[in-house]
Amino acid sequence: MWDESTRPAGPPADPERRYPRHEQEPARNLVAAHDQLRADLDRLREVVREVLADVLAPGDARAEIQRLSLRQNSWTLGAYCASYCRITTLHHTREDEDLFPYLRRSDPRLGEVLDRLTEEHHVIQVLIERVDRELVAFVREEGGEQERQALRAAMDLLTDALLSHLAYEERELIEPMARFGTGW
Repeated sequence: MWDESTRPAGPPADPERRYPRHEQEPARNLVAAHDQLRADLDRLREVVREVLADVLAPGDARAEIQRLSLRQNSWTLGAYCASYCRITTLHHTREDEDLFPYLRRSDPRLGEVLDRLTEEHHVIQVLIERVDRELVAFVREEGGEQERQALRAAMDLLTDALLSHLAYEERELIEPMARFGTGW
């Protein structure tokens, strides 16, 4: 989705600097949160594939979704997607409002990277809204072929964008988070 050559890089890490375990903890927490987003995204994609292939009825998917960390008491495919999207949005909002300003104050050279990550958060939000619209159209039109293709395409684009974003964010922020913490 994004051209890697247009993504700014932060200042290089000091190759001599080693971080004790307690300084690595904030970055490990970020990666753990991202890993959970990745795992649930994978499962959401699988459930959507199964529903689109008429292998799994939306109501029958409830037991599968209940096992995930992001779940609703009363499940529908739309409610699960909304839950996943809400958690992703909350994660990005916390980064934009808390973590990024702290890192920017700690090392102003990170500014371009933080601006780009914030910009990507906005793009991902648009893609999340697109998945939601396509899901509504799929249900409303009772799963016509055009709606199936549009939902698949929206899900693929969100997946590509989000996975690329998470990898970029980790590449650029793990070391500064170890160096400065999170400020929380």
